[in-house]
Amino acid sequence: MTAKYGVENPLPPWKTSLDGLCDVLDKSCAADELQFTFKDRRDEEDELTATRYVDLPYPESQLVSLAHSLLARGVINEADLRERLDAIRARLEAD
Repeated sequence: MTAKYGVENPLPPWKTSLDGLCDVLDKSCAADELQFTFKDRRDEEDELTATRYVDLPYPESQLVSLAHSLLARGVINEADLRERLDAIRARLEAD
């Protein structure tokens, strides 16, 4: 995709936010009732990107795997996720 659009930096601008979110989850969720440790998160990410999301490029596969894990644990729900995605899509299409 980067070659198609002539982009020199292959990482999307939201990648740093994703990394920050993962860092926060790694520190905070391991201590609460979720017990979602760094190892748990990375193991799930590795499994999901190798199987269910194998056709997605990186870092999109990382993002979708994280959303999958958070949905499975009830941290977020599908309605909230859909609402946020719709709001983002509306902002992007407004430009």
